[in-house]
Amino acid sequence: MLVSEKERLSIYKFKLKNLLGEEILLEKFKGKVLLIVNTASECGYADQYKELEEIYKQYKDKGFEILAFPSNDFGSQEPLSGVNIENYCHAKYNTTFPIFNKIKVKGLGAHPLYQFLSEKRLNGNVNMYPKWNFHKYLVNKDGQVVDYYFTVTKPNSLKLKQAIEKLLG
Repeated sequence: MLVSEKERLSIYKFKLKNLLGEEILLEKFKGKVLLIVNTASECGYADQYKELEEIYKQYKDKGFEILAFPSNDFGSQEPLSGVNIENYCHAKYNTTFPIFNKIKVKGLGAHPLYQFLSEKRLNGNVNMYPKWNFHKYLVNKDGQVVDYYFTVTKPNSLKLKQAIEKLLG
C-alpha cells in the first residue's frame, strides 16, 4: 500500500503509552492543532504547566490539544513516573490535558516521535531537537510539524497564541 506524502509527513502513525500504560495512537488527535511539549516536574520552568493549562482551556473547544511528554533527559529533572506524574501535575497545576508516559526526547534512544519532530529529513519542515525541558512543537490539523518554540517561549506568549489561532482558522 502506497503512503501519500501527506501521511508520511504526519505524526498520526505513532503510538505512545499514556500514564496508565495504555497505547494511544496519535491518529486519535487527527484534525486538531497540537502543541507537543517535553516536560519535567522538577524543572525551573515547571510553572509552564499552569500556562499550558490556561491556553488549553482557552482553545480546546476550538480543536486544540496539548500533548505532554515527561522526560528525564535534561538535568534528571523528572524523577516521577507513571500515575505519579499525573497526580503531581493535577495537584499542583490542575492540568487536564493529556500527559503521556515518560520518554527520551533526544540523543540515542530518543522515542521515534521525537526523532520525527526533530529531524527535517523525517518531518519535511523542522530541524531542531529539544535543548531543554518545555521545548514546544506546533503541529497542524493534518499532523504536520509546522514550527517549534524554545523553552523560554511561554505557552501564553502572543507569538505562540497567534500561531495557534492562525492554524485553528
